[in-house]
Amino acid sequence: MKMITAIIKPFKLDEVREALSEIGVSGITATEVKGFGRQKGHTELYRGAEYTVDFLPKVKLEIAISSDQIDSVIKVISTSAKSDGEGKIGDGKIFVSNLEQVVRIRTGETGAVAL
Repeated sequence: MKMITAIIKPFKLDEVREALSEIGVSGITATEVKGFGRQKGHTELYRGAEYTVDFLPKVKLEIAISSDQIDSVIKVISTSAKSDGEGKIGDGKIFVSNLEQVVRIRTGETGAVAL
């Protein structure tokens, strides 16, 4: 089992969710977060005063999947989260980690059947 954590642009959330649903991913947790990487933020003008926005709004997706789905899920997220189909700085990142145990609270099922 694997845990995929993806940081994407907020306006790409629906597109990524729909693409994941098409390949059979049934559960996603989405959290609104703020952060920066190479994008480094930007400068904005508010009431005539210029200020720097260091942390940009992003969406963090957490997806628990079976190990055999890993390649297809990464490909789908990469493709659907990419800006304008070609990619731009700030499109996001995908992190993959091992998931040791999953327990469905309602039934007590464990392991891959709990996904």
